Amino acid sequence: MRTPLKSVLPALCLVALAAPAAVAASPSPSPSGSASGSLAPAGTAGTNFLTATTLAPGQSADVPVSTGDYLYWAFAASEGQTPTVAVDVALAPSGDRHGPQTWTVEVFDGLRRRQSCTAGPQNGSADQSATSVAVRCTLRQIRSWAEPWSGDPLPGTYYVRLAVGDVPQQDLGLAAQVKVKVTAKGGADDAQPEGGELKAPLVPPVNPGVVGGSPAPAATAAHAAAPAEPEDHWYSGWFSGWNTRWYWTLAGGALAALAGVAGYKLTRHPRGHRRTPPPAVPRQTPHPTPHYDPN
Repeated sequence: MRTPLKSVLPALCLVALAAPAAVAASPSPSPSGSASGSLAPAGTAGTNFLTATTLAPGQSADVPVSTGDYLYWAFAASEGQTPTVAVDVALAPSGDRHGPQTWTVEVFDGLRRRQSCTAGPQNGSADQSATSVAVRCTLRQIRSWAEPWSGDPLPGTYYVRLAVGDVPQQDLGLAAQVKVKVTAKGGADDAQPEGGELKAPLVPPVNPGVVGGSPAPAATAAHAAAPAEPEDHWYSGWFSGWNTRWYWTLAGGALAALAGVAGYKLTRHPRGHRRTPPPAVPRQTPHPTPHYDPN
């Protein structure tokens, strides 16, 4: 059964008039920080590396969390900077907890390699009566280049992971409040360029023979330790020079030849002392058989 066109036209007109109003009234979806490059809301935290919340240097995030969850944040670091991650955890009321808790903060680079902390308590423990716990992690200075085999920090994105490592089973799921802040000091001016000079000697000059509490004399050439000269023996000149390896080669060949001759003498019989064969037994002549003559 066909519907008359006159009955359908009024409904189509109403839909056409309501569509623009609905589009204008509907809120436009806000792009995420990873897609548009903008920062995600500071009051959130990711649950893995892919959903980590991005923080800018100097920005802090105050996040309500559940005890036992893994929390992830991300931040960018450039060469010459020394980033520091500070985390303060406000624990659940002591009456709801059943024992101490240990929180740990870790920092990973863009290749998911765990970076070592040079300063700060990376693990923080709080007993049942404590109300908060604080953990810190200061990375090494970001380098502009590194060897392929090394794990030096390079410019790029870094990830912060916060987790509770030791907690009673009954306390899992309790509400907690986490405040994380990322700061960075230094910049490109502090980065050491490739092939540059050292800012300070790796081994400072020492004064041998000086007691630790006594004043050290002035660092002059007279106090510098003279290099030790090699000892000279009667055999020092043997097998030395540019052709040392030829001497050792000839000596080794001569020793090998002597060893071969000695081995042959020991394993073979001497030629002048051959064994004499036993004397031959003389052949006996058979006796003739007597002939009988009947005549």
